[in-house]
Amino acid sequence: MTSAQPGGHAALVEALHGRGLLDEPWRAVWHAVPRDPFIPRRAWRQGPTACEPLTTEAEWLALVHSDEPVVIQLDDGRPDGPGIATSSNSQPSMVARMLRLLLVDDGHRVLEIGTASGYVSALLSRRLGARNVYSVEVDPGLAHHAAAALRAAGYEPHLACTDGEEGWPAHAPFDRILATCALRTVPHALVRQLHPGGVLVAPLTRDFWSGAVVRLTADGTGSAAGRFQGGASYMPMRSHRPVDPLPVDRTSHRVTGARVDPRELLTLGFALYAGTRLPDVRMWHADRDGGAEVWLRDPDGCAASAATGEAAHEYGVRDLWQEVERVREEYVALGSPEARDFGLTVTAHGQQVWLHHPERVVDPAPVPGSGSKRDPARAPATQSRAVATVGHAPRPLSPQEATCPTPTSGSPA
Repeated sequence: MTSAQPGGHAALVEALHGRGLLDEPWRAVWHAVPRDPFIPRRAWRQGPTACEPLTTEAEWLALVHSDEPVVIQLDDGRPDGPGIATSSNSQPSMVARMLRLLLVDDGHRVLEIGTASGYVSALLSRRLGARNVYSVEVDPGLAHHAAAALRAAGYEPHLACTDGEEGWPAHAPFDRILATCALRTVPHALVRQLHPGGVLVAPLTRDFWSGAVVRLTADGTGSAAGRFQGGASYMPMRSHRPVDPLPVDRTSHRVTGARVDPRELLTLGFALYAGTRLPDVRMWHADRDGGAEVWLRDPDGCAASAATGEAAHEYGVRDLWQEVERVREEYVALGSPEARDFGLTVTAHGQQVWLHHPERVVDPAPVPGSGSKRDPARAPATQSRAVATVGHAPRPLSPQEATCPTPTSGSPA
């Protein structure tokens, strides 16, 4: 079901304003730029385990006028794919929140990474003037759709079909950069394309956590830093999709006691800390009656699962569940910091997560048995197919079937 707002677009805008997500300038912009001209008639709703086609005009209108994302592409546009969402028009409340974080002012030049439907470009064009808006999109089909929709709506921002990882150096520097797809790491090319004092707002996604928004300010020396601003699950940039892990080692299945309720692992603050301490470990979860179930997996075939009130199951040479419990103890000893207590610094040499201030860097934990450290923030992004969305994985973990779900653009974590 959708959370459709009676009265259509105007009512949705007023609801966003009432929640404090739109100030007066943005409120006027949103009223002037309806969402529906940018949504293709062939669209889908993201269901619990699969994308559900919108088969009637009433369904289409209800979703478009709701505070929900609308999926506008499956399988990178391939007609024979498994039906995985690869682009969407993001949840309006999330769009409003991202634009608020961007702190735009009259005359600012903005680069958008991920044109998709063209709707955010239209909002920015209305607010700043189309001559100040630049947007790049990697998918030719989406780029064509966005250009046509923008032109029909009377907006002509600068558009290009290219990989957003490189930004748009020919038109740099920019006052603001907004990513509407999730980044595994912030490309330094984008930092270099900001004016001193310029702001970058982007959703990030790592192995352990589904997504968090960061706002960085450039210092004029090729570095940028800033704090995390809450959760947001967006579809990853194509060149930042995760690689598929090795098959789980099922020859070493063991049961161990669980001292931590899996529900205690599901805050964004813990996810930011644990995702830095345990590089390359993926975690995902599902709600259960009276509790939760979590799954862990590393790229080398180790895995673990645990559910509220039950023992944990581990596979492979690493004791993944016990590692997570130790990291949880560290996190509690630090005072269980919230997401906004963490920040990120990006330089030409890589990027670091920090707690409270940039000098207090959170380092990756040693990899068991090696004494070495792995830092995914310093590793190049890799390409892979999108992973399939799954529902409830069996318990104990069925490693050959369980995969991390692909987040839907615009859905808060």
